[in-house]
Amino acid sequence: MTGTAPHPEFPGRPRRARRLGTAVLLCTVPALCAGGWFGWHALADGSAAAASPSPAGAAAPPDTSQAAAAPPDGSASPEAASPSAAPPSPAGRGPLAGRTVLLDPGHNPGNARHTHDIGRQVDIGNARKECDTTGTSTDAGYGEAAYTLDVVHRAREILQQRGAKVVLTQDADRPFGPCIDERARIGNEAKADAAVSVHADGAPAARHGFHVIMPGKVTAGPADTSGIVEDSHRLGVLLRDRFQQATGQAYSDYIGKQALDTRTDLGGLNLSRVPKVFIECGNMRNTADAQQMTDPQWRQKAAEGIAEALTAYLTAGS
Repeated sequence: MTGTAPHPEFPGRPRRARRLGTAVLLCTVPALCAGGWFGWHALADGSAAAASPSPAGAAAPPDTSQAAAAPPDGSASPEAASPSAAPPSPAGRGPLAGRTVLLDPGHNPGNARHTHDIGRQVDIGNARKECDTTGTSTDAGYGEAAYTLDVVHRAREILQQRGAKVVLTQDADRPFGPCIDERARIGNEAKADAAVSVHADGAPAARHGFHVIMPGKVTAGPADTSGIVEDSHRLGVLLRDRFQQATGQAYSDYIGKQALDTRTDLGGLNLSRVPKVFIECGNMRNTADAQQMTDPQWRQKAAEGIAEALTAYLTAGS
């Protein structure tokens, strides 16, 4: 407002009073405006992000007040160590929609604390074998059970994104095991369309490379692989090829033929009623193989190779 004309609400006010009022007003308004300006900027710099609402359509700032704490022993949780919690494809979508995959992470991080429990014998049809074992490790102490769980989490994410239902035999959510006969039973009860058991070998340090193990024909006691041998072989060849393409890992130089091995002494295969294979991703006792398997980027490639093989197997002819 400018000028000194009488205010319409106070026509009788003396001119001096009018001038005094005007002077006071002219001095006060700029001070109030300046104070308000500085106060607003102080708030904006210090706490506007927390105190003011976000503009329409803008994303709210992340809340870090409830960040997950690390386990007290300093070890990373399986979920924190790998991208395993991605949402699956919308129901009915993706190339693997309607298909069920069993992923079997070999061993269990808790097996070493339960050697008596995993040492009991179970029936695998043509023999009796230990319920489970502790697995191997690199010379630096990176365990097979940690490796297999990490790779399986990564493969699960890829498969779920393609629409598959993924069942795990264990997720470090039990003290030990499960036993090899239960691992097969979990896949059978899930009516899995395909199953892969992920492992790492503990061969002599001079040996290296990966190989895939497929079931031979066994019909004894609770074991009957006659219905899965052919399909398991097809899955095994695809797994060998896709894993090698994804990782660049060499074929095993100490077991199998062209990285393929057929066995009849593994309960996880003997007792399976669904097409199933094992993959030994490398030799943890070999320096070069161990260096790869301890690399998260290489483990991601390993997971991609496994997922690609399962996708190719389950979509063949579609």
